[in-house]
Amino acid sequence: MHCSLYIYYRVNGNFLPFRQASARLMADVHEKLHINGRLLQRRDDAQTWMEIYEPVSDAAALQQLLAEGVAGDPCWQGVSRHEEWFVPLAEPHCDAP
Repeated sequence: MHCSLYIYYRVNGNFLPFRQASARLMADVHEKLHINGRLLQRRDDAQTWMEIYEPVSDAAALQQLLAEGVAGDPCWQGVSRHEEWFVPLAEPHCDAP
């Protein structure tokens, strides 16, 4: 089953280094795992950003690649990245009496 990964965090100061770091991360993920990434920011708070990766078939591989990418880039030091994983909603079924 495929899932989706949502990572949100707050950026402070100059947005350009974070935008470039996110772009590098997403390019690396796409190149190595063929997973598309998107970068969003909150409509009412420009400092809260979200990366979305989907569809994800190998969650462990994606987590490892992201962890390595973040650890190797000084831009991410001190930034708390919060992960949320989602899967498609289960189909409702009727239990017969």
